[in-house]
Amino acid sequence: MAGATDPSRLDWFVEARFGLFIHWGLYSLAARHEWVQQREEVPAEEYARRYFDKFDPDLYDPEKWAEIAADAGMRYFVVTTKHHEGFCLWDSKLTDFKAPNTPARRDLLRPMIEAFRKRGLKVGLYYSLIDWHHPDFVIDSHHPLRNHPDRKELNKRRDQKRYIAYLHGQVRELLTEYGKVDLIFFDFSYPVRPARRDVEREWQGKGRNDWDSLRLIEMVRQLQPHILVNDRLDLHDVPGAWDYVTPEQIEPREWPTRDGKRVPWETCKTFSGSWGYHRDEATWKSSAQIISILIDTVSKGGNLLLNVGPTARGELDPRAVERLREVGRWMKRHGRAIYGCTAPPEEFAPPRNCVYTWNPKTRRLYVHVFDWPVKHLHLDGLAGRVEYAQLLNDGSELKLEMSEWFAEQMRRSGHTDPRTLTLEVPVRKPDPAVPVIELFLK
Repeated sequence: MAGATDPSRLDWFVEARFGLFIHWGLYSLAARHEWVQQREEVPAEEYARRYFDKFDPDLYDPEKWAEIAADAGMRYFVVTTKHHEGFCLWDSKLTDFKAPNTPARRDLLRPMIEAFRKRGLKVGLYYSLIDWHHPDFVIDSHHPLRNHPDRKELNKRRDQKRYIAYLHGQVRELLTEYGKVDLIFFDFSYPVRPARRDVEREWQGKGRNDWDSLRLIEMVRQLQPHILVNDRLDLHDVPGAWDYVTPEQIEPREWPTRDGKRVPWETCKTFSGSWGYHRDEATWKSSAQIISILIDTVSKGGNLLLNVGPTARGELDPRAVERLREVGRWMKRHGRAIYGCTAPPEEFAPPRNCVYTWNPKTRRLYVHVFDWPVKHLHLDGLAGRVEYAQLLNDGSELKLEMSEWFAEQMRRSGHTDPRTLTLEVPVRKPDPAVPVIELFLK
């Protein structure tokens, strides 16, 4: 496949480590979850009648969105060009169900891409493989009409081949009309499994054939050979068909593997329980939690794609903005421990309540301290291997040599392992939510 064999395509992705996910569509008007149409079993006609003519994001300012993302330390963004509801943010020639036909009266995608590019962020486009608006998309077990008494008869009039042509045509638009696209995030692929057998009896699609995935990925690679593609086309066994894996709303215990080999990966997460704007959602993560998730992800060789759900009027949720600003303040002083970093060599085992990230280019090891110790921090296996140590937030030196008194106390307590490096640290915990110690290895 064109470009798929060039491993350097992933260099920017591995360096970036932190990105912004944007879920925006008609569901922002409902303000109670992006799956509201499916959850409430609303037919496409009624859903469009309820929301389409009322979508008027008069406060939309993509320059402000890009500024907030850049200030938070993010290096790329991914936006839902079309989510499962089928509504398109761009001026697609293949449907009338698009932003230019709402009171918005314009393509909302183009100014967003331009604004984020101007800030130096890489461009990622999300595209939903399922579509609850399209008249030919099969009524499957996830569809809003899944419990319709005439589902079988309705499906007889649907032609998935026509939907596949529509899907491919829209992806072609996105990859030919907006310049260089760095990443494409396909979503809701699902291989055949027992839960879908009733649907399979009605319609002969089988996993990757739901989307004609092989032909789709060939087109993507030909149009933009440099592009990164996620793993949601049911093509795990096809060489060059995907570039990275995407666990969702979870934190893997260790670096994900395929066939025993570590693979590039990215976890996508929400601030709360919803991807789209949810006015009444109360389970919001704190900025300290977000920082901890970012650190933990990078320590296992991954990226964090953190989601925001803009309001129907086009503003980022103020709760998200507040947290992004706090994360940005931490990133301003600790970005060196995130960008270009990865899991440390296996020989480096962090102490309790600490996490390591490692920059193989600079040979610097970063100790993220979640539970600040009293006076000293013991680092096993690092004695004689560290040239210099400092707190990263202010660049202040930490002594590598123990005082004679403390060394004597260590001997008396039986802690005499010559391989352990003991750092003297301030008694008072530094201000950052998660303090970081930077170790310059010899």
